[in-house]
Amino acid sequence: MGLTVASGHTAPAAVAPLLQKIEDRSCLIGIIGLGYVGLPLALAAAKAEFRVLGFDINGPRVAQLNRGESFVKHIPTEAINTAARDGRFVATDDFARLDEPDAILICVPTPLTRQREPDMSFIDKTAEAIATRLRPGQLIVLESTTWPGTTRERVKPILEAGGLRSGVDFFLAFSPEREDPGNADYQTSTIPKVVGGEGPDALALADALYSRLVVRTVPVASSATAEAVKLTENIFRSVNIALVNELKVIYEPMGIDIWDVIDAAKTKPFGFMPFYPGPGLGGHCVPIDPFYLAWKAREFETPTRFIELAGEINTAMPHYVIERLARALDNHASRGLKGARILVMGVAYKKNIEDTRESPSLRLMELIEERGAVADFHDSHVPVIPVIREHPRFTGRMSVDLTAKAVAAYDAVLISTDHDDVDYAALVAQARLVIDTRNACARAGIVADHVFKA
Repeated sequence: MGLTVASGHTAPAAVAPLLQKIEDRSCLIGIIGLGYVGLPLALAAAKAEFRVLGFDINGPRVAQLNRGESFVKHIPTEAINTAARDGRFVATDDFARLDEPDAILICVPTPLTRQREPDMSFIDKTAEAIATRLRPGQLIVLESTTWPGTTRERVKPILEAGGLRSGVDFFLAFSPEREDPGNADYQTSTIPKVVGGEGPDALALADALYSRLVVRTVPVASSATAEAVKLTENIFRSVNIALVNELKVIYEPMGIDIWDVIDAAKTKPFGFMPFYPGPGLGGHCVPIDPFYLAWKAREFETPTRFIELAGEINTAMPHYVIERLARALDNHASRGLKGARILVMGVAYKKNIEDTRESPSLRLMELIEERGAVADFHDSHVPVIPVIREHPRFTGRMSVDLTAKAVAAYDAVLISTDHDDVDYAALVAQARLVIDTRNACARAGIVADHVFKA
């Protein structure tokens, strides 16, 4: 007789052994994708005394991790060394070993195509790889951000193609990642985890597993609900950032500083939450996730005007910044943008990290060069721009040294990413013209006639 996990429901025989493995921590956890999401998750599982087998298609990365070396600045090498030394973490690029883990957590990218539609190729290929080695009694959890229904409509059929049945032979769930790279206040284990399953047994198993990895789990009605939670979180950010970006454009000709407005408004103890403008959206979540829901909504002939408008506003911000740059050069440097030399400060998508995914800085550099100017960059966290599918022209471009002589040679400095390790007072003193998209100078108490906000 199976394990009863809910009133009136008798679980399949495969549930009890797996649940017992989770409870006594003999469960081997497989994590596919050892990037900004998968690696912290692997280390959290190892710290919780589970054994972890990490899978990645990047052979050099696998070798680096097995040497105990970190490739992510905010993940210390010591954490990887400790997990490996204790025998709790091993990385591999051998996907034939997917039958070994008892639970497989999928942390692969979900980008957009050039047509801004979901690119499901990483999820599809991963599910196909799992399907070839799928065995009874395994728990499969998708963590990659995607449209509501992906787990049920896309992953489940691929896994069931070999004859095993979801909810009987294996168990399928969705638990969205909530990583915030570079945020020292929250780590994987201290962020509550939303969990939705394909049926009560999958939910019970996924909840049991994650409850041992993180501070608290939040079970929801289904995998589709969990998928919708993640999209809702990031659409909320996208819409509110679009709002303050639009207000910035509206207030500027009125002589009103949006940063002053937000600082005053956030003193209200209720009914207002501060969001801040910028040169555009970056990272793997906020610029991309809203389009997943907009795409899915078209299947139901449901308009997503709010979401799409926010996307349009945020996508247009780099153009606004370039116009502000061009105007500042015209009015205060007596020259146009064409032929100018511009130093872009920061190519990471946010401060104090090395992640360049969807960085608006790269779009700004593109627009600067399209206008016939030279776009160099300085970023202490990104010494060399890595391979980026959307911006191949910048691959291998190197950060310039931030010397007084170098800064003075540029016609303008454009602050796009406000890393904390920059001496903004020295930068302003050395630069001919500064265009600040992050309010970095004002926050440092620097006011000068040649510093302009954008």
